[in-house]
Amino acid sequence: HSRNRNYKAEFASCRLEAVPLEFGDYHPLKPITVTESKTKKVNRKGSTSSTSSSSSSSVVDPLSSVLDGTDPLSMFAASTDPATLAAAMDNSRKKRDRDDNSIVGSDFEPWASKRGEILARYTTTEKLSINLFMGSEKGKAGTATSAMSEKVRTRLEELDDFEEGSQKELLNLTQQDYVNRIEELNQSLKDAWASDQKVKALKIVIQCSKLLSDTSVIQFYPSKFVLITDILDTFGKLVYERIFSMCVDNRSVLPDQFSPENVNDTAKETCLNWFFKIASIRELIPRFYVEASILKCNKFLSKTGISECLPRLTCMVRGIGDPLVSVYARAYLCRVGMEVAPHLKESLNKNFFDFLLTFKQIHGDTVQNQLVLQGVELPSYLPLYSPAMDWVFQCVSYRAPEALLTEMMERCKKLGNNALLLNSVMSAFRAEFIATRSMDFIGMIKECDESGFPKHLLFRSLGLNLALADPPESDRLQILNEAWKVITKLKNPQDYINCAEVWVEYTCKHFTKREVNTVLADVIKHMTPDRAFEDSYPQLQSIIKKVIAHFHDFSVLFSVEKFLPFLDMFQKESVRVEVCKCIMEVFIKHQQEPTKDPVILNALLHVCKTMHDSVNALTLEDEKRMLAYLINGFIKMVSFGRDFEQQLSFYVETRSMFCNLEPVLVQLIHSVNRLAMETRKVMKGNHSRKTAAFVRVSDAFFKAAISLVPEVPKMINIDGKMRPSESFLLEFLCNFFSTLLIVPDHPEHGVLFLVRELLNVVQDYAWEENSDEKIRIYTCVLHLLSAMSQETYLYHVDKVDSNDSLYGGDAKFLAENNKLCETVMAQILEHLKTLAKDEALKRQSSLGLSFFNSILAHGDLRNNRLNQLSVSLWHLAQRHGCVDTRTMVKTLEYIKKQSKQPDMGHLTELALRLPLQTRT
Repeated sequence: HSRNRNYKAEFASCRLEAVPLEFGDYHPLKPITVTESKTKKVNRKGSTSSTSSSSSSSVVDPLSSVLDGTDPLSMFAASTDPATLAAAMDNSRKKRDRDDNSIVGSDFEPWASKRGEILARYTTTEKLSINLFMGSEKGKAGTATSAMSEKVRTRLEELDDFEEGSQKELLNLTQQDYVNRIEELNQSLKDAWASDQKVKALKIVIQCSKLLSDTSVIQFYPSKFVLITDILDTFGKLVYERIFSMCVDNRSVLPDQFSPENVNDTAKETCLNWFFKIASIRELIPRFYVEASILKCNKFLSKTGISECLPRLTCMVRGIGDPLVSVYARAYLCRVGMEVAPHLKESLNKNFFDFLLTFKQIHGDTVQNQLVLQGVELPSYLPLYSPAMDWVFQCVSYRAPEALLTEMMERCKKLGNNALLLNSVMSAFRAEFIATRSMDFIGMIKECDESGFPKHLLFRSLGLNLALADPPESDRLQILNEAWKVITKLKNPQDYINCAEVWVEYTCKHFTKREVNTVLADVIKHMTPDRAFEDSYPQLQSIIKKVIAHFHDFSVLFSVEKFLPFLDMFQKESVRVEVCKCIMEVFIKHQQEPTKDPVILNALLHVCKTMHDSVNALTLEDEKRMLAYLINGFIKMVSFGRDFEQQLSFYVETRSMFCNLEPVLVQLIHSVNRLAMETRKVMKGNHSRKTAAFVRVSDAFFKAAISLVPEVPKMINIDGKMRPSESFLLEFLCNFFSTLLIVPDHPEHGVLFLVRELLNVVQDYAWEENSDEKIRIYTCVLHLLSAMSQETYLYHVDKVDSNDSLYGGDAKFLAENNKLCETVMAQILEHLKTLAKDEALKRQSSLGLSFFNSILAHGDLRNNRLNQLSVSLWHLAQRHGCVDTRTMVKTLEYIKKQSKQPDMGHLTELALRLPLQTRT
């Protein structure tokens, strides 16, 4: 039995009483004034003590101490910092390194970015050998020498001892064993240096440098060069920092831009000593590499030291007979030169033109005989030059004038068998330079002899440049046709896809979906036979990324006939999911307006389904979160405007497709609710037509929302942490029931159909064993049913007839309402009985008091049965001493206060029957 409510009167009684307030001098934004009192106690002999005081007012600003430097951080910063000279040197060194490289901008690709690619590309399965330094005890620190000349003579003898055989050759090493040995040598170098065994460190560097003259396993030479020059770089850095540290005394360090005049004699003598030691190395290759590694140390001796040494070292390379060894020596010299003196272009140019003079050696008899002995074909041999040549060409062409680049290209053009040179030119020169001369380069590529260096590699290099810079517009189609004539004839799938991957970007950038579709069709044609696509997933992924990067209009993208068949080549699930993620990321980033395009929806539903179906028990939470984010992003961008039924149909379809991802289900529930709210807002016009439309559409929405409740998972992800979902479900259902107050009953489904449906779902939901959330929901249902029994409801939707208008207080409707109330109350009471256990008594008291308050607020306590139930609940709440006494006192005071309201006199008798528990 619900009590009749006068909502307007209740609102009026709950309003706060307006009380006039005089601010006077007070204002919350006025500065705070603090009164400081100083009390001085004065004691005089023979008299009583007295006090004198003075007071002053001042505005306290907590930030003012920062300005006068009295705050703790300022005081700390102002204090003497006992920083060591080593720290000062380190800072100076870092700034000095930045200054040295200031001429080389960020547009210059550093050697470090090429290192990993070289090591990964140039490998071997053949056995390797290495000479390991065995060491001599007389090189260790602690050797006593009385005279400097004796010390020098001893160290020279140690070097001779090394060169004469204090080493051990290790044979039959695998590539990984070889790499490990080189790393051991690098560590030995650092250990020897740290223990002040400088001669031993030099021996190790010499030994490693000698390895660069060995081309017995020629395919591994580029990787060997990378490993050995790492050791040389370490040695050069150690020597430089050692000499630099000798320039530091207890008073100062060298300025960042120091000159030789700033260097003391001890440091200069040490520096010269290092150069003299290196000059005594007999063999050319180790002497060249070791001196090049400490080239920067010339700064300590002379302003022109580096500019004088670079030409001499360039000439030294002429003495190296093997063209492969020679070009890598030039590459190292250019690398060191760009690091220490990038402005000295003459030596760089000299290296380039010297290399062109010796280029014919590559095709000479000596090299050919060596290749025969090692069983290496020319097409496998020539690419070994590429890393070194590309680096030399890059250094020479960096910010070079147009005239020099043109001269370099013309010189290369005049040489026969110049495919290797042409490839390096296209790899190293500025992309703009290549792009503007694209047709010239295509002409040169056609004239090249393909026996040594395949033309498809040349077209690949050209394509890489055209992806960075645009050729003349009039040449673009001809360029694509010339390139694709060569690419499409390639029989090897790997060669084909490596070229096609590059030219896809050029096609997307300059042409329409028609040309892109043709290219994709050709790729499918070449990669489908014998499932060749399985070995080329990285290249195929790259193609997809390039296509979607240029086609942000997904209606155009999905109208490309071969796009979806292209996706079908990704048969491996992990790769297919990654591709789908890339597509969805681009869609979410670039789709500006909501869409209902059926082509886009069907394609992206397929993409999202692929991502969703990859989820299994082993999927990481981060991966689930990412997939849910992408799918939700798609759902949010789908809108059918005012076609709410179509929108709802879409939500229902997606719910069945994405049931394994909790955040997607939560998003769908919110979307359905939001859609229901929008439906109310937009319906206008005829009163009865609006009500009928509202009933039809909202009924479908709410049914869909109710059907989602059983699928709510037990745990959901909140801010990266898994939390129980029951509290969130409780909040949602309470709001849902509040919404149902204004929803009129459907004429075909009977009285309170939606309420009954939702109660059935709540009843069948698998709640936690010790959970009371279901009972709290039932309590909310009682509040709803009480509100539904009123003659006029608390709130309405404009021009929509709710049940108060439809039924008008009909006795049958009220009887159904009361009957449903009794059913819900019986469920609550049954649950309270199950809590009559020691461990659940506190829950029983809490729920009992909550149920009592609901009856007090919404029930008609003039009904004897309801009145008696409320008294029983009051006693139940206090029975075991688990309830807060203060809460009970305040509740009883409220009842007594309410009893004085009109038509509430029956509460006086109730208050007398509600004793307070006393505690002894």
